Amino acid sequence: MAHPRPSRRSLLQSGAALAALALTGGCSSDSGSGERSGQSGPASGAAGSGSPAAGGWAMPAESGPHTRTFMAWPALEEVWGDQLPGVRQDIAGLAQAIAGFEPVVLLARPDQADQARQACGSSVEVLELKVDDLWARDTGPTFVTGPKGLAGVDLNFNGWGGKQTHANDALVARYLLDHYGITRVQAPVTGEGGGIEVDGEGTLMATESSWVNDNRNPGKSRDEIEASLKGLLGVEKVIWFKGVAGQDITDCHVDALARFAEPGTVVLHRPAADTPPDVWTTASAQAVQVLQSETDAKGRAFTVVDLPEPDVTLIQGAGKDFLATYINYYVCNGGVIVPRFGDQATDDRAAGIIGDLHPGRKVTQVGINHIAAGGGGIHCATQQQPVAPGSTG
Repeated sequence: MAHPRPSRRSLLQSGAALAALALTGGCSSDSGSGERSGQSGPASGAAGSGSPAAGGWAMPAESGPHTRTFMAWPALEEVWGDQLPGVRQDIAGLAQAIAGFEPVVLLARPDQADQARQACGSSVEVLELKVDDLWARDTGPTFVTGPKGLAGVDLNFNGWGGKQTHANDALVARYLLDHYGITRVQAPVTGEGGGIEVDGEGTLMATESSWVNDNRNPGKSRDEIEASLKGLLGVEKVIWFKGVAGQDITDCHVDALARFAEPGTVVLHRPAADTPPDVWTTASAQAVQVLQSETDAKGRAFTVVDLPEPDVTLIQGAGKDFLATYINYYVCNGGVIVPRFGDQATDDRAAGIIGDLHPGRKVTQVGINHIAAGGGGIHCATQQQPVAPGSTG
């Protein structure tokens, strides 16, 4: 039976639209002039210029070993309204599930930290840091590794193009890197971690709609943005999908469309067979066409594995902004965390497909319907810190 297509998170949750952050190039290493917990003012200091890739830095695949996972405690009623308690419950459950595999650090405002600790329990570390929302994938740093260890790329989070309040979230990457003493690389482009998917062997996937967009990178061409991503993340080839602009708060992040299961293998979100044509089914079909005609950085043709969406008519609380995709799963040390929506047959089918694609990892299904009702998922709510070369973790 055909069912209505939910969109990703609409603009209804937006606060006042805010101007995009100024874009600056080069690298910086913050020297710690800001408070590590209170976040009273930005740290400053500058290091050398040039792209990380030139120094042998690159973004590793998510499937590599992690030191920890970062998450964030949703803070604002103006964003979530009466959904806030349910969203916090989902975040606590997700944090606890991941903590069964690797350390989890949950960022929470100082006045909300005790509440977060009580909800998450002792298995989750709560770090007091001012945040606005839960989307650590986008607000936190994107990590690269290299000959000198670990660095974090700050992608200048601007509320997905000024669509949501982000005064504190714009500074999360900066302060988090300062807290851990990790070199900060300020990107010459604006974007989000959810807009990036790498295979760890030189290939990156992205949507034009979330990068070649004047709400993030006014006046920049796709070629210019691609050059910046290559320099920042140490990739050799970018696979571009058109995506969908203006229909959800992220402008169609790639992590809700296509993911690397391993180099050469892409798992792709696919609408149900009876879904009427719309912008989202078109985006998925266009991604298939691209993957069928492209090769990765090593010259390999792609194997594409379909991951069908659930039937939203069987999902409690699945409104128009519900992110009904299993693609937004998270790979952690020894495990893979998969959404459970309530369409049991499709939930189990998706867990089986994802488990087969990640052999040797324990598949854990977690209910996230409150998070999904806000247009996001497990991957959106997490950001991994990879183990630095030469480190034991």
